[in-house]
Amino acid sequence: MQGLWDFFTLMERGGFVMWPLLAISVVGLAVSLERSWFWFNLHSSRESLRYRQLLAAFRNGDRSKAESLLRNPGSVYDQLGRRMLEDGPDDATALEQIEDLRNQTERFSSVLSTIVTASPMLGILGTVTGIIHSFELLGGNQSIIDPNDVSGGIAEALITTAAGLIIALGALFPLMIFRSQADRSLGRFEAIVTAAKQGLGPTRNWSVRK
Repeated sequence: MQGLWDFFTLMERGGFVMWPLLAISVVGLAVSLERSWFWFNLHSSRESLRYRQLLAAFRNGDRSKAESLLRNPGSVYDQLGRRMLEDGPDDATALEQIEDLRNQTERFSSVLSTIVTASPMLGILGTVTGIIHSFELLGGNQSIIDPNDVSGGIAEALITTAAGLIIALGALFPLMIFRSQADRSLGRFEAIVTAAKQGLGPTRNWSVRK
């Protein structure tokens, strides 16, 4: 209970800006957890083994092996491999499918990017409102009896600034990691298409075995 009380005390001292900062921090945390789980599963040792086996099957022209690996396609690599089997590994088909799959690999990147940009700006807004509050007290007609009245505005300014920077940094590092993983997946997309062209050729009149 004491920790909860301290939390609400901090939120009160930080002013109204702390509530939107809290909201976007929750969103950032949820997105980071979802993306971490996505990349953990996609680049796990099991999925990496399946990816290497698929590349080998494509390079060797082993269509039956590729179909066996892609019987129940789930990951983005499986989806691309299945498209190469069904429509052929020509450039137009590959580019179309990769562009669709990038929506999955880059999902929520704009959300994290917005949080990185907006959090410090909200912190600065809280800084401005806190300083305004302090100057209103100092410039008022009434004498200041309790110095805490002025320090409250300064505390609001410092708390919101610190909160905004912490939230921005907390979203920045996951964003950079997820972008590097997306670049890695793009390289794997290109490897799958290249292997399919090498072993299976650009023929488009294949029939997928049932």
